[in-house]
Amino acid sequence: MGIIVGYIATLGIYFCIYNILSIGLNIQFGYAGILDFTVITFMAIGGYMAGVASLGPEQPGSQIFYILGLSLPWPVALLIGATAAGLLGCAIGLIALRRLRSDYLAIVTLAAGSIIYGLVGNNSKIFDGFEGLVGVPQPFNGVLGLNPNSYALLFLGFAAVVMAVLWVAANRLRNSPLGRAMRATREDLEVAEAYGKNTYKLRMMAMVIGSVYVGVGGVLTIWYVTAMAPAGWGTSETFVVWAALIVGGVGSNGGAVIGSFLVAVLFNEVTRFLPGISSDPSLIPEVRNICIGALVILTLRFRPQGVMPERKARFPELPEASVRQEPAIVAEEV
Repeated sequence: MGIIVGYIATLGIYFCIYNILSIGLNIQFGYAGILDFTVITFMAIGGYMAGVASLGPEQPGSQIFYILGLSLPWPVALLIGATAAGLLGCAIGLIALRRLRSDYLAIVTLAAGSIIYGLVGNNSKIFDGFEGLVGVPQPFNGVLGLNPNSYALLFLGFAAVVMAVLWVAANRLRNSPLGRAMRATREDLEVAEAYGKNTYKLRMMAMVIGSVYVGVGGVLTIWYVTAMAPAGWGTSETFVVWAALIVGGVGSNGGAVIGSFLVAVLFNEVTRFLPGISSDPSLIPEVRNICIGALVILTLRFRPQGVMPERKARFPELPEASVRQEPAIVAEEV
């Protein structure tokens, strides 16, 4: 029974984490139209920086090498991870957002992710290269000393609170004048500029805020798993986050929640129970990607707006009579 509870709690934790990742991508793409094809890189940077902030200094003779090692409490490590992801988003935005749009912007983000992946993986002095960080301290567990299943339930509550706070903040941003200006930029950049909006500033803010959200998801990931390596933040993970947002509904935070459940939890887990083939152990992960890809294709074909589409304001149309009478009234006044 305890194993089942721990398994369900773990699914709930990953559900919360993918919610945060999807909402962060939604702020970038759904609000401001930024094609971020390296969203998972921000997750990795947030997780890595929180990990080295939580870990102690390197021990003599240890086979794990990393920078910093500050032994900071978890709230400070969370801030460091989120800030690092935001700064990376700002750096990429400074390069890409001012002059590049659409496909070219996507290519730049993809190239930046590849550069960071190679830099982190091939340099063992930063985050221990392709071996990655292990043994990252878990919040609360050092004091409470819980068993794995009990700690999973505790961490699920913690992750759910963080997700709820970020979800409310994202909705408030969406309904604010700033959020409406971001969506206007997404719909038509030239028109927004014609109305005096600083579209570069708006897109930069969306890029940074979305990166911070994704960085928080990375912090929760490394805290629960206690490890992170480049193999865990490859292109396929970015594909899962994008699939969750597309299936749920671009521009809708509620859709991001639904998409995270359908793609990151339901499809990811159901395919794990497929019978394995000893001659080809990599077949099941490939089948998983095929299933998720098929779901995205079917969604784009039959319901391109997603399961829970973005709600847009509707304004009542003026009666035809009043429209026809208006020129006469103007002429009369003249």
